[in-house]
Amino acid sequence: MTTPLWQPSQASLEATQMHALMQRINREHGQSLADYADLHAWSIDNLEHFWPLVWELGGVIAERRGDSVLARPDAMPGARWFPEARLNFAENLLRRRDDKPALVACDERGRRRELSYGQLYDRVARLARALRDSGVTPGDRVAGFVPNSEHAIIGMLATASIGAVWSSCSPDFGFNGVLDRFGQIQPKVLIATDGYTWNGKSIDTRERLAQIAQAIDSLNRVVVFPFLHDAPDIRGIDKGVAWDDYLSNPASDIAFEAQPFDHPLYILYSSGTTGAPKCIVHSAGGSLLQHLKEQRLHTDLDADDVLFYYTTCGWMMWNWLVSGLACEATLVLFDGSPFAPNPQVLWEIAARERISVFGTSAKYIAACEKQGLAPGRDHDLSALRAVLSTGSALAHESFDYVYRDIKNDLLLASISGGTDIVSCFALGCPIRPVYRGQLQCRGLGMAVDVFDDDGKPLRGEKGELVCTRPFPSMPVGFWNDPDGERYREAYFSTFPGIWAHGDYAEITTEDGLIIHGRSDAVLNPGGVRIGTAEIYRQVEKVEGVLESLCIGQEWRDDVRVILFVRLKEDLTLDDALRDEIKRTIRANTTPRHVPARIIQVADIPRTLSGKIVELAVRNVVHGRPVKNQDALANPEALELYRDLPELQH
Repeated sequence: MTTPLWQPSQASLEATQMHALMQRINREHGQSLADYADLHAWSIDNLEHFWPLVWELGGVIAERRGDSVLARPDAMPGARWFPEARLNFAENLLRRRDDKPALVACDERGRRRELSYGQLYDRVARLARALRDSGVTPGDRVAGFVPNSEHAIIGMLATASIGAVWSSCSPDFGFNGVLDRFGQIQPKVLIATDGYTWNGKSIDTRERLAQIAQAIDSLNRVVVFPFLHDAPDIRGIDKGVAWDDYLSNPASDIAFEAQPFDHPLYILYSSGTTGAPKCIVHSAGGSLLQHLKEQRLHTDLDADDVLFYYTTCGWMMWNWLVSGLACEATLVLFDGSPFAPNPQVLWEIAARERISVFGTSAKYIAACEKQGLAPGRDHDLSALRAVLSTGSALAHESFDYVYRDIKNDLLLASISGGTDIVSCFALGCPIRPVYRGQLQCRGLGMAVDVFDDDGKPLRGEKGELVCTRPFPSMPVGFWNDPDGERYREAYFSTFPGIWAHGDYAEITTEDGLIIHGRSDAVLNPGGVRIGTAEIYRQVEKVEGVLESLCIGQEWRDDVRVILFVRLKEDLTLDDALRDEIKRTIRANTTPRHVPARIIQVADIPRTLSGKIVELAVRNVVHGRPVKNQDALANPEALELYRDLPELQH
C-alpha cells in the first residue's frame, strides 16, 4: 500500500461538513456509511436523495424548490434537475449584506481594494439598475472584457440578478479572439477595462475596445472602468460610457429575477480546436449547486475562510472562485503576473490576507520550486489549510515540494474537470489521505469511471474518463445549436448515453485518480487550454506560410507549443519570419498561444479527406506508435517529424 503524504487527524476529520453529512445520511436514511468510498457510492446510487441534501446544506435561497428532483433520469443528455424550482444565482451570492469583507482585490502594481458584503450589494444594485435602463432583460447577454478585479464580479452579479447571461474573457485576448467569442453571442452591453498590467508592462486596451465596439453591432453600451489609468479618455469608443457615470443612480435594492433551475447563467468557451470556439451554456441552478457541493463538502469552505484562486476571467476557475460568496467566505483576487513585482508576491498576499484556501495551477507550483522559493520558511502561512491545483496534472515532485517547502500539514487537492462542466469530476477530500501524484477522489454525485475503447470499466489501467449518470452542472447546451447536434457530438458520440470527457485517466488502487493528459489534440501550456485552430487562423495571415500544424510537446513537467510551417517554394524560415509569425499570434490571441519552437517542414500529413493529423504528429514527436496510417493520404510525411534536433532542447 502506498504511504500517504498527509492524512487528516481524527479530530479534523470529524469537524468537516462532509463528515457531518455522512452522519446525517446514516441517521435519516438508515445507512452505515463508514468512509468516503461508502459516501460516494451512496451519492451516485441515490441521486434524488443526495442533491436535495446539497441544496439544504448550502442553504439555497429560492422562490420554490418543488417536489421533483430529477426528470428523465436515464436521459444523457436530456435529464432535467429540479424542474419546478425557481431561484436567482446572484441572490444566493449576495445573501450577506454586512461589513464582513467580501472581496479583497490585489494586483501586481501593489494596489489593494476591499469591499464589504454591504458595499458589494450596493454596487451590484446600481449596476443592475443601469443595465435594466440599457434594455437588458432576462436571457440577454452581457459580456466582460475584464481583468480579475472587483468590477468583473460586480458585472457578473448584476447581470445574473436580472436573469441575463454573463460571459467574460481576459483582456490579453486580441481582437480576433474576442470577436470569435462575443461575436457569436451578440451581447447588449460590454463591460471592459481600459487596460491591464502584465509582468511590469502596461497594456492599454482602449484602441482594441474601439475596434470591438464597432464590430459587434448588438451592443447598446460599452462601459469602461479605470484599471490602468485613473481617468481614461474613452471618447474614441463608440457607445462608450465611464463606469462611475454609468453607476451614478440612486438604486439601493436589487429586484432579483427568479428563474428556472436550468436558466442560462454563464457562457464559457471551448478552446476552438476545430474552428470557432464552442459557446458552452451553463445553468444558474446547476452551477450554484455543484459549486456549493465542491466548496462546502470537498473543500470544507465556510464563512470563516479566506479563499484565493490565481485565475483570469477567461478560465472557469474564476466562475468557481466567485461562488465562494455563497459560502459567505472572503475572496482574494489578483490580477497580473504571479511573479510580479517579485516571485514571492502571491505568498506575501497569502500571509497578509490570512488566506486559508490557496488555489493555483500545477505550472505555478512547479515554477515556485524551480525559483527556489520556500514560502513556508519565508512567510507566515499559519492560516493556510488547503492548496488546490488544476490546469494540468500536478507532478509527483510538486507534491513533495508542497509538503516540504510550503506546509507539511495541509490538504493538497489536485482537481480536474473543466470548462465543459464549470466544475470538477475529481477533486479534494478532507476525510481522505493525500497520495503522491493522485487526485484524492471522484466527486460526490458524479458517476465518474474510466472506460476502455469497448466501454468496459478499467481499474489500474489508463482509459477514457467518463461520467455514466446525469449531474446538475452538465451544460444546458451550446449557443446556436438549436437541435443539440454539436452538443451530443462533443460529449456523447464516443459512448452513446455516457459523457466522455476527453481526458486520459486511471483509477488507482487507493481509489484516487490520475489524469495522464488530454485524449484529444488540445494544447495545454501552463495549464491553459488552447485550440490549434486559434493559432492556425493567425499563421495563415503571414505572407509566405502555406500551411501549418501545431502540437503540444511534453516538456519538463509541462507542455510547450510547437508550430510546424510549410512555406512557399524557395522560402527558408529565418529569424525575421519567425518573429513575424510570433507577433501575429501574440497580437490577435494571447501571449500563451505563442509557440516555443517554430520549425519548417516540407510536408504536412493529412487524412484521405484532407484533414491534417495533429495527433499522429504528436505521437511521432514523442516516439509513440501511430495507429491507422492507412487513413493517411501521405503517411511518409510523418518521418519528417521524427527525432528532430530542435525539439531536444
